[in-house]
Amino acid sequence: MSAASEAAQVAPARRSLRPLLFGVTIAAVLALLFGVPWWTLVVADTRWPTAVVVAGTIVFVGVFVAFPVLMYLGHGSNHRDWAARTGDTILGVIWVMFVWALLGNVLRLALVIAGVVDPVRSRIVAAAIVAVSLVLVLWGYVEAMRVPRIKRVDVTIPRLGAGLDGVRVVLLTDTHYGPINRARWSAGVVAAVNTLDADIVCHTGDIADGTVSQRREQAAPLGDVRARLARTYVTGNHEYFGEAQGWLDHMRQLGWEPLHNRHIVVERDGCQLVVAGVDDATAASAGTPGHHADHAAALADVDPDLPVVLLAHQPKQIDAAVASGVDLQISGHTHGGQIWPFHFLVRLDQPTVHGLSRHGDRTQLYTSRGTGFWGPPLRVFAPSEITVLTLRAV
Repeated sequence: MSAASEAAQVAPARRSLRPLLFGVTIAAVLALLFGVPWWTLVVADTRWPTAVVVAGTIVFVGVFVAFPVLMYLGHGSNHRDWAARTGDTILGVIWVMFVWALLGNVLRLALVIAGVVDPVRSRIVAAAIVAVSLVLVLWGYVEAMRVPRIKRVDVTIPRLGAGLDGVRVVLLTDTHYGPINRARWSAGVVAAVNTLDADIVCHTGDIADGTVSQRREQAAPLGDVRARLARTYVTGNHEYFGEAQGWLDHMRQLGWEPLHNRHIVVERDGCQLVVAGVDDATAASAGTPGHHADHAAALADVDPDLPVVLLAHQPKQIDAAVASGVDLQISGHTHGGQIWPFHFLVRLDQPTVHGLSRHGDRTQLYTSRGTGFWGPPLRVFAPSEITVLTLRAV
């Protein structure tokens, strides 16, 4: 048998192992997420009565088994909202409990030093974990469901003309209209935006989880957003789980400018500003015809002396923005981590998690924590925001 034939046989074998490896990895992660809180609260030297141990184990095992089923039903091809709501909530609660079960070892060490012995020590730790988790889940839910606070940031752009000094760019991103009907929340967000005297309003993607027909009611208030110069929108990665082109078309119907690898030029007091947008970084692999991030197309025929603000969903699209001479990229995607300390994992994939940063000699990047939330209806130490970027000339 030739080397080429042997290689051809090995390649399919490797591909066939990938689903198995993925499944094993997911199972291991879930076992840790559920197992650590179960062990800490129910088993580890707590010496609860047998009935308590049995009941606690049944609860954890039952939720552990139900969770992947709910996530499949809720986020698979069926999109059953009741399952998504339940599964997402379980995910948020178990993440909080997992984190604080790990951190409970700090309290355990302090109790050891103080001379407190088991089972009292382990019971104190278990009670503290439950109490802290309960408080954070309730507080996180309130934080997630409220209309975001306004965050104001000044951004100095050296090439900005004097006539554009003070232009207000209001940023919405990651609204994630989804299984929880937040039509009233959406109307509240728009009402807040309309108090900000915006010149430009931007939405940098992840508008919804689902199709236009599924989330039309929640997105409808966006048609009432007011801006003097422009309302602009680009796709995020979640649009490519549903119908990206459908959302681009729908936003156009609502009166927004979909910046599908294109730009517009706005003018105030004789000075011009390029507002460009590119598709999300995942668009090329999503299989949607005509969709991919194309900075060259977005900036085609732009006057090189004009300042450029670029809408790009993911912060990691900044390298192409730097290479294209963009002055300011506006992004979302990270949610600021959404539920602490998840931002450490986000940072492995993205150059920034939130805030204003500089990249190269010219380009700045503003990363929003997001206006809404994805999945678990919780925000813990990662508040949502409606951002007012005031552009300043030198």
